[in-house]
Amino acid sequence: MTLDDQRGRWVALIVCCSAMFMTLLDVSVTNVALPSISRDTGAGPAELQWIVSGYTLAFGLVPVLGGKLGDDHGRRVMFQVGVGGFAVASLLSGLAPTAPILIGARVVQGLFGGLINPQVSGLVQQMFHGHERGRAFGVLGTTVGLGTAVGPLVGGALIALGGPSLGWRLVFFLNIPIGILVMFLARRLLPAPTESTPHRLDVPGAVILGGATFCVLFACVQYDALQDARLAWLGVPAVVLGTLFFRRERRLTEQVREPLVDFRLFRSPSYVAGITLALTFFPAMAGLPLVLAIFYQNGLGYSAIESALGVTAYAVGSAIAAPLVGRVVTRIGRSLVVGGAVMFGIGAVGLAVVAPHVPAEHAAVALAPALFVMGCGQGALITPNQTLALMEVDPLMGSAAGGVLQTGQRIGLAIGQAVIGAVFFNSLVGTGQATYETALRNAVLAALCFIVLAVAIGLHDLVRARRRERVSVR
Repeated sequence: MTLDDQRGRWVALIVCCSAMFMTLLDVSVTNVALPSISRDTGAGPAELQWIVSGYTLAFGLVPVLGGKLGDDHGRRVMFQVGVGGFAVASLLSGLAPTAPILIGARVVQGLFGGLINPQVSGLVQQMFHGHERGRAFGVLGTTVGLGTAVGPLVGGALIALGGPSLGWRLVFFLNIPIGILVMFLARRLLPAPTESTPHRLDVPGAVILGGATFCVLFACVQYDALQDARLAWLGVPAVVLGTLFFRRERRLTEQVREPLVDFRLFRSPSYVAGITLALTFFPAMAGLPLVLAIFYQNGLGYSAIESALGVTAYAVGSAIAAPLVGRVVTRIGRSLVVGGAVMFGIGAVGLAVVAPHVPAEHAAVALAPALFVMGCGQGALITPNQTLALMEVDPLMGSAAGGVLQTGQRIGLAIGQAVIGAVFFNSLVGTGQATYETALRNAVLAALCFIVLAVAIGLHDLVRARRRERVSVR
């Protein structure tokens, strides 16, 4: 089967989505497994936090470097390296006898997971064109929604199947057969690397960017766990390193050398808009589901599985909306992004309005419509934003461009968890459902601030695009 075959390209996309699904599943599945891990390994609260956060932190450090390696040395090769490394790290995680070893294995998992995802966006750029590219990104959006939705359910089922000791290990062992199958199919279906001139990796640039990204992500992750305001001082080295990186990469681009990030990417207004919109929308997208899970479990007394079922409508809405908007994004354009942000905001307001007026036993059902609207808004925004941001990017730089975009998304996710989580916890001045309802309302208000910024950025890019269309018609 060749890539010229229509069916072959879509089967290749399913292979890519399977790897993405595996990396997403390992976030939501692990959250459900934490109590079992604590009982079996003796992990304390700080260690449990790092079993989750170590993966997230490492995942956010790699996409730009991984994207550059994929563009220069072949996306299929780097995809296979990422999948193989992820499967091996999953084996080590499942066999880990102690919490520190599990944390180390999770960090390795995150590094290889961060290597996979920019190859996927680059391969979509390479294999699909025009309106089909929007549909392909819609499939990726569905993958994100399904990974979020079924993760807690899969985790709960595996723990029930294997018991408190073996069950959490099965969560990680699940990745091994998936990884082996994906690697085999990738060899047959993904496009082979093309012959190219040797490239030199910008190692100093990678180190500087990694340091800046680490400062931001580490501060956000640790603040989410410790609520220690002194972590804000890590913003100082982050700004210094970010400035150094900007100047270095701009100079290398002007000298036509080999930068880690080719600054010609930022000559595309739609690409710049896509990154800035990700930095403003993803905080709201990450923060509200996080505090809602706490609201369900600590405020209403739900179990972890009941809490997971309570937010299923959110993931279902995203999984439904993403492929639908993917089919029309090239015709409708940035209006979908603006509409998605507004829809998400409407759902969030509905969440805050309904929550105080329903009894705890009916809250999950009563909040489902608002969560479904939020999910539809997320699905209607992420897919078009990614498609439009990468639309004008040269496919030869597709993985690097996707890596930069994904780094922006990861930073946005971390900021949202830290800021909206801080607003939520600082609003808890007592115990009881009413206190948690107040905290949820304040968290929604904080999320709306991010959403307003996202809408403003989307409107600005929409107006710019329409002006350019009028000029080109004249």
